[in-house]
Amino acid sequence: MTVDAEQQEYIVIKAKDNGVQVIGLTRGQDTKFHHTEKLDKGEVLIVQFTDHTSAMKIRGKATILTKHGTLDTDA
Repeated sequence: MTVDAEQQEYIVIKAKDNGVQVIGLTRGQDTKFHHTEKLDKGEVLIVQFTDHTSAMKIRGKATILTKHGTLDTDA
């Protein structure tokens, strides 16, 4: 089943330090890494969950904004 882009959730990630990593994980029976981005302090990345991306892993100090609220990583 394909979901329209307007219905898929976006999140915003703002790096608080250099070297923050954002890793996209695939959907399906076998979860795999499929995309990585590296952010430096102050950079912002807007990402979207899609038919291929079911999860994101964030390493480093960052602020994450979602429709559910804002969180800060402890790392």
